[in-house]
Amino acid sequence: MVDIHKSFGGVKALKGVDFTVGRGEVVGLIGDNGAGKSTLIKILVGVYQPDEGDIYFDGVKVRWSSPLSARKSGIETVHQNLGLVNLMSVSRNFFLGKEPSTHRIFLDKRKADKESMEAIQHFGIKLRNPNETVQNLSGGERQSIMIAKAVYFGAKLLVLDEPTIALSVAETRKVIDTVGRVKEEGTSVIFISHNIRHVCDIADRFTILINGEKIGDIESKDATTDIIEDAIVTGRLPNREPSRA
Repeated sequence: MVDIHKSFGGVKALKGVDFTVGRGEVVGLIGDNGAGKSTLIKILVGVYQPDEGDIYFDGVKVRWSSPLSARKSGIETVHQNLGLVNLMSVSRNFFLGKEPSTHRIFLDKRKADKESMEAIQHFGIKLRNPNETVQNLSGGERQSIMIAKAVYFGAKLLVLDEPTIALSVAETRKVIDTVGRVKEEGTSVIFISHNIRHVCDIADRFTILINGEKIGDIESKDATTDIIEDAIVTGRLPNREPSRA
């Protein structure tokens, strides 16, 4: 995303933001409420059109007409509300809208059960059976199912919107471990969170927004939670002395 601008009436939500995600890279998108994180991502996935600026995906300049266009190209978003149907089973939720069928008419339940469980277990989540209703699962299990589903259906870039919000320490670890496995698969990830400690556990790099402006990127090797929090408060990254041979 290059030089992205977006205004709503007289409010400038984004002011010339550049944002890049590499292949197989996990980027933490950090900033307080109102920093512009949500607006930037909504432009990325086709909800909004930028007032100015360009987007490139897989090296090609694009302009999504809708979120569906972005999804067809390989950008999947896992939202806080997940989009799961509580009273439906794990396998039905996994294939919701993309159900495998026999003779193009009937649900191939055996295939749905088998492939959903294999895909979920591949990312380290062990469920009891595919017929269990989603409402009986923990928050971490739900998040991991949605992440596994996105990768199964070919996501090249996965956007995680506050994936660890309101989760316990143990459940948060499940989600972080799942993201780590996604990274190993070569899928790129944008991890949006207010909890900097959670992002620090998995991100390769951090992009920090303040009041609609990008103040910079910082590599994980140069970052701590204190450094990132200080950057958000002060609006600047720490000075780095040049390395000496």
